[in-house]
Amino acid sequence: MFLIRGDRLGYSNGIIILGIASIILIVAFHAKTEHLIPLYAVGVFLPFTLSQSGMMVKWLREKPEGWIPKFIINTMGAVICLLVTLMFFLTKFSQVWSILIFLPIIVLLFHRIRKHYEAVGEQLRLTTCEPTLPIEGNVMILPVAGITHVVENSLNYAKSLSPDQIIAVYVSFDREDEKRFEEKWKKWQPDIRLVTLHSPYRSIINPLSKFVNTVEHKAREGNYQVTVVIPQFIPKKGWQNILHNQSSLLIRAFLLYRRDVVVTTVPYHLKK
Repeated sequence: MFLIRGDRLGYSNGIIILGIASIILIVAFHAKTEHLIPLYAVGVFLPFTLSQSGMMVKWLREKPEGWIPKFIINTMGAVICLLVTLMFFLTKFSQVWSILIFLPIIVLLFHRIRKHYEAVGEQLRLTTCEPTLPIEGNVMILPVAGITHVVENSLNYAKSLSPDQIIAVYVSFDREDEKRFEEKWKKWQPDIRLVTLHSPYRSIINPLSKFVNTVEHKAREGNYQVTVVIPQFIPKKGWQNILHNQSSLLIRAFLLYRRDVVVTTVPYHLKK
């Protein structure tokens, strides 16, 4: 994210993070910049010491032609920078001790980040990835909360993809409400299968996730792909979102980390 340039071609994310870190340091040191100078000096001379030491190791390993003068120069630089660093630690330890905690943490963090990138690259590389099985068909699950334009819009989208099967899922909290909804659905969409799940504890996620697990398990046997199509209406003004429950967001957040389930959100934009 630090490589992304902003509108003015600057590395905005890095600038913002550095700004926040600077604010934290100023607050921690009570805006006394003279207390920050030793910390800055250690932050400068310690990397210089490491870089000069790295060049010493390079010359010792490779030993190219004329390497001895270069080795002597880098050795002198490493010794001088190390002495300056030690001087600050000995004379200003109360102001620079935090780097002894911060430096190992940041090194460990960078090491873990590098391992993560290597693992991601290894798994995404076509030459090393496990071969994917061909998809024989598609089963779409459509959670519905009522018979509305939002559901109609999502249902039309699902039909346009010509899946092998569309299953509408309705989570009910009341048996009478469940029967009424089933009757309305048969009149409105008699060709679309409706599955009603009763939830006595008014939970939507748990019964829906169990149903998705069951369908996904059966679909996997025939190399079918399970897609959950989530209807969501978008208010005209952003602040109006707080006036409505965000069940669609909860469902999407819960299913997004499911390994073999595709999650698709179909927005329906309100005009008023």
